[in-house]
Amino acid sequence: MRRKAVHGVVFGMIMSVVTAMLVTTAGSAVAIQDPVRIMPLGDSITGSPGCWRAMLWNDLQDAGHTDIDFVGTLGPQGCGVDHDGDNEGHGGFLATGIADQNLLPGWLSATSPDVVLMHLGTNDVWNGRPTEAVLSAFTTLVAQMRAHNPDTHVLVAQIIPMTPNGCGECAQRVVELNASIPAWAAELTTERSPVLVVDQWTGFDTAVDTYDGVHPVESGDRKIADRWRPVLAGVLDSLA
Repeated sequence: MRRKAVHGVVFGMIMSVVTAMLVTTAGSAVAIQDPVRIMPLGDSITGSPGCWRAMLWNDLQDAGHTDIDFVGTLGPQGCGVDHDGDNEGHGGFLATGIADQNLLPGWLSATSPDVVLMHLGTNDVWNGRPTEAVLSAFTTLVAQMRAHNPDTHVLVAQIIPMTPNGCGECAQRVVELNASIPAWAAELTTERSPVLVVDQWTGFDTAVDTYDGVHPVESGDRKIADRWRPVLAGVLDSLA
């Protein structure tokens, strides 16, 4: 009987400590939150190797946003610095192709993001897809995000400029796509699932910030990370 009594006292003490850890000084329970799951979604600009993701990850960590998790079915591809390299940046993929082939639902099921950073449309422009078709694909993708998680926060890039060899029309096509994105986003955004536009185009110079008129070098990666960061940080603050 004495041994059982001792065990009962010890168990009671342990439960008291656990209860104290879960209760604030005001007496309310502390919510234990999972990290905010962030999916970088795009093509080779996002994923091959997409070193702006490494810069962005470390910038957020340095600013105190440590309770985050970059997610994706693809892993890190170098960049030479420690970072959470998971991503959904598929080289050569078109937004219209991702939508038409119904690829996103599987990626969402595997990763369950709370926030999506979407830089898509470069390959659509390169392949002459009309702006209306690209925006229709964007609408499909956002609907699929919300079907998986109605509270998804979507950050959509006005994509960086492109001047590839052999595509003299590409530069203007990017301008036309980017000009259409704000109105599209405003129509689609909701209080529960905002669609926020991030201007990645302004101030980006393909002659300096890319090695081939399309894919960023370090200075381009720095500019991309710097444009994502304040908008994403604001979202993280709102979710805290």
